[in-house]
Amino acid sequence: MRIEVVTLFPPLVEAGLAAGVLGRAVATGKLEVGLENPRSHAGDPRRTVDVRPFGGGPGMVLKAEPLAKAVAAARARLPAAAPVIGLAAQGATFDQSQARRLSGLPGFALVAGRYEGIDQRATDALIDEELSIGDYVLSGGELPALVVIDAVARLLPGVLGDEASAAEDSFGNGLLEWPQYTRPEVWEGRPVPQVLLGGNHAAIRRWRLMQALGRTWQRRPDLLARRPLSRDERALLEEYCRAAGVEPPR
Repeated sequence: MRIEVVTLFPPLVEAGLAAGVLGRAVATGKLEVGLENPRSHAGDPRRTVDVRPFGGGPGMVLKAEPLAKAVAAARARLPAAAPVIGLAAQGATFDQSQARRLSGLPGFALVAGRYEGIDQRATDALIDEELSIGDYVLSGGELPALVVIDAVARLLPGVLGDEASAAEDSFGNGLLEWPQYTRPEVWEGRPVPQVLLGGNHAAIRRWRLMQALGRTWQRRPDLLARRPLSRDERALLEEYCRAAGVEPPR
């Protein structure tokens, strides 16, 4: 997969691509990431990319012309049908289903805004869709771009050491992940649940699903509201709630 990022601050993105899962994905060729700086396409000696908005108000707004040229340069390195995605507060919420959708594409471009935003004419002309990673304000779109790239890269074949990891992650099946434990078996008086020590894989799978259902109900009930439960899953959730002393969902 190839992803292009249009950004005024390429080093911010490069730093995130240098280590961990993303670093390995790039090093092994599973993922290619290009960077295009609108400042390189500014026509004046000062490389101006932002100006005061019409109508007044605080802050600066990214100009349309250098951004358009940067997006065109990024598009030229992508497959013909690759979409251009703006990272903006008014965008659709980026979640695991969005990550799965994007992972099935041959590539896409991410436009990282800055300052007070982008000239709306550029958004209308250049951006195919907009995504937001949450209801809070950041200084720019570089961190959201890395969030999107990381979430998508994890779903690409061969990127993770164990292909089952992506499926078992939180949100992989609409649930939060179950709790994990390591050696020693007892740490500061806290034992590992006995079911994990017995080697009964069917019992372990059952316990893990029950914990995932219970955690999701307690911490993110909105996820369960969107996910139909089978009869067995509902029975496991009720068992979890009885043990935890909480009311099961109706």
